This record gives sequence, C-alpha cells and structure tokens, in this order.
Amino acid sequence: MKFRFAILAAVLAAATLPAKAADVEWDVSVPWGASEFHSVNAMNFAKRIEEETGGAVKMTVHPGGALGIRANESLRAVEDGAVPMAEYALFQNVGDVPILGIESIPFLIQDYGQLRQMHDLVRPLWEEELMKRNQKALYIVPWPSQNFFTKEPVESMDDLSGVRFRTYDANTATMIQRLGAVPLQMNSPDVVPALATGKLDAVMTSGSTAAAQKYWEFLKHTYNTNHLWASNAMAVNLDVWNELTPEQQATIERIAAEMEPGFWAISEAEHEKRMQQLMDNGMTVSAPSPALAKAMRDETENMAGEFAERVEGSGEIIEKFRAATGN
Repeated sequence: MKFRFAILAAVLAAATLPAKAADVEWDVSVPWGASEFHSVNAMNFAKRIEEETGGAVKMTVHPGGALGIRANESLRAVEDGAVPMAEYALFQNVGDVPILGIESIPFLIQDYGQLRQMHDLVRPLWEEELMKRNQKALYIVPWPSQNFFTKEPVESMDDLSGVRFRTYDANTATMIQRLGAVPLQMNSPDVVPALATGKLDAVMTSGSTAAAQKYWEFLKHTYNTNHLWASNAMAVNLDVWNELTPEQQATIERIAAEMEPGFWAISEAEHEKRMQQLMDNGMTVSAPSPALAKAMRDETENMAGEFAERVEGSGEIIEKFRAATGN
C-alpha cells in the first residue's frame, strides 16, 4: 500500500511541493461522485480559497476517486503525503483512528442537534488524533440521516435474516450481525457493481448516495432507520500546510469556519429532497415498524459500552453526551 502511495506522491510532487509558499497548487482527493453534495462543498471551498488568496493557493478537487485513492485509504494517503488534501468519511478510517467511529454507535445520536453536541465533545480529540497522523482537519460535515435500502419489505427481524447487507466499518458490521443479516463491508463506489451482480441484497447509507447511485434500479424499499451518523473531514497534510505563510493559513482557517455551518445546512436539507427523489423513481419510503425499531435497539443496546471499553478516551465522551441529552 505504501508503495502505491509513493508512486502517486511522485507523480503529484510537482504540484504538491511548490517552490514558494505564495504559489501553491494542491490536488484534493474525494471518493464521492461529482454530484454528491460533499463533492460540491469541496469545490465551492476550493473556489473561495483561490479567490480570497488572489490565486496564490489553488486546490484542484478530484471527485469519484479519480486519483486512485479509495475512501478507506484516504487518511493514510494524506498522512503519507500521497496527496496534500483529501475529503473522507471518518467512519471509513476507524482502522487507523478508532475514535472516529463514535458517531456510528447504533442509535446513540437522535438528530442534528444531538450530533452537534457530540461534535462539541469529541471534535478536540478527533483533531488531536489526526494531528498525530500528520494532518489537520479544516472542516467536518455530516451526511444526512441514515437509512436501510432493501429489495424485499422488512417488517420484522425475521425479514433481515440472511440478508446480504453493505456495511461501513467494524461497528456497522457488528450491528448487522446482531440483526441477523450478513455484513459485507465495502466502499461506496463498489456498491452498485455488487447490486448489479446480485452480491448485495441491501445497503445502509444516506439518501444522497442512494439517489446519486440510482438505487431504484436495484432496490425497492427505503426505511428511515436513523441508526447512526457519519461525518466527513476535509484534511490537509501538515507538511504542505506548514509551507504556507501564516496569512494564508489564517485565511483558509477562517474560510473553513465560515463555510462549515452552511455545509451543515445543506446536509440537513438533503434528506427530504432525496427521499422525494427516491419516491419519484418508484421506491417506497417509510419508518421501520415500531416493533422492528425496538428490536433493533434491543439487539444493539450494549454496543456503546463495548465501544467505550475498546476505544481509549471514548467512555468519558459518551457519558457526557448521555448526561447532556438524556439518551
């Protein structure tokens, strides 16, 4: 893997190692398709930085994994300098930094308000851990509420038995196993080929991804399970960051802080928009039945405690979050 990154780093060296800090060109790896709102956010962020630095700092966004870096390789790619920047899902990089998975504890966080409370508690630790991995998080933005997308109706736990389900990480794999289904961990670009070949029966993701990848061509039912939350970080390699002037760094940090709330607002608006798009293309959209929702919570209720035991520093955060929210 490091050899692969080394090759890519050599190819990009001319762009990523400028001769002077006043003339910087950075490639930004983004695993999502160009139409995904996270990709659009990244492009708008890059555009504003170029404008406000007078063209001294230019970021070229490469969506759709065009640089050959997969979503779950992104943290390491930024750390190693294979790319100067990447926008990646925290939950897909928990193998490198386990605390990044705290949002994906099943049913812990109920809504955007509670998600902000969690971020207030955990973000300093996230940023500290990413610094140890030679990178700086510029902004962090969530995906919309999560859903189950299935071929067949799901009314009870029995309907999940043996279903081959796309998952994100170890947390979601454990969750799906406890619900009686079969977890298959894979990155977003691999989902549609797996659906097309019959490798998958169901997928967990946001409505944004489901609409972008036209799940209605393979799946029929959408259940608003809201079973976890997932956020993306725009991260920059510290070596290239430190080549900027203090003024350039301050400008980029200010722009990131100013744009992040707007990116959150876009995320919040995405859910209803994409649910309507799914329905317009023939998919059903509903909440899980009360009995199914309760059963899923019952089967996964001890996962927060298990996470706290396994991931250093998470127990205190979970306790503070529950005290603040009553969850």
